Amino acid sequence: MNSLERVATTLQFKEPDRVPVYPIISGVSRNLIGADYKTWATNAEVCAEALIKATEELDIDCIVTLTDLSVEAADFGQALEYPENEAARPVHYDRFIKEIEDYGKIKPIDPRVTPRMSEHIKLCKILMEKKGQDTPVVAFVFGPLGILSMLRGQEDIFMDIYDDREAIMNAQEAITQTLEIYCDELIKTGVHAIMFDTLFASQSIMSKEMWLELEGGFVERLAKRVHDQGCMVMIHNCGLGIYFDAQIEMMKPEAISFLHLPDDCKSFEELKEKYGKKTTLIGHIQPPWIIKATAEEIYEECKKEFEVLGKGGGFVLATGCEYPANASLDGARAMIKAAKEMCVYK
Repeated sequence: MNSLERVATTLQFKEPDRVPVYPIISGVSRNLIGADYKTWATNAEVCAEALIKATEELDIDCIVTLTDLSVEAADFGQALEYPENEAARPVHYDRFIKEIEDYGKIKPIDPRVTPRMSEHIKLCKILMEKKGQDTPVVAFVFGPLGILSMLRGQEDIFMDIYDDREAIMNAQEAITQTLEIYCDELIKTGVHAIMFDTLFASQSIMSKEMWLELEGGFVERLAKRVHDQGCMVMIHNCGLGIYFDAQIEMMKPEAISFLHLPDDCKSFEELKEKYGKKTTLIGHIQPPWIIKATAEEIYEECKKEFEVLGKGGGFVLATGCEYPANASLDGARAMIKAAKEMCVYK
């Protein structure tokens, strides 16, 4: 099986030859071609070259186009800083939304012409042309509330929820209208799925009821738009106590990428039993751990996760969040070797 066939079989809750393996290789790929972080994140040709080299050299079963969480916010006007060896991030003392009245500045924009979203569309097109015939390509999109938090700052946005909830909802409407066009353009490139980062849908940040009220309807709309065009929906959320049930109800995702147990499960065995036929599970090796663990420890962890979550397909062995951007790739190589040797279906 090639990677596309292996993942497709897994998503159908069938057992392929072996478990698909996907250490979330993003920024660390730049080191394989000697690119600096900013160029890698903002130049589609450079980013594609790095991701393809990582995919082929390590024999990874999936490409996800995560560069940083500031792509969309930058195009709405958020000032960014580009550290030499870290992902781009908002300038914390210069938020686009400085006070509640500034929410009104957020209007729909055209992602086909804005600098970073248009470059991401270009990235997906290159990846599909060069790898899409044998490797799944998944476009990464930050959710509306996450984008808004980049524009305002998480601490301030929580205060604003209580002071002027309508302003937050109106801003998310403008962001969602933009993301609808963005998703349309990403789908036109032929990507196999769009992965939405639903950062706020976990106990780490807010209650389930609050998330459903604030963002649930917007992501429901986006997921339906993607599905209506015949493209798959995936979710990434590495928070503590993520809301599998609410997100499945709202978005009907083909897969969920996670790090920690959902709020309504006490064990990974329970997770498999409860959700293992509702959505494909992608996870859940801890990124900080894998770069310190020995090869033997990584083999054992991969084997354990496969035995608990892999039966009947519906499981992709992955890190629960991005592989550390400045780490050695030895941990990723050990993880891939373990998948090939120890996570094989009989």
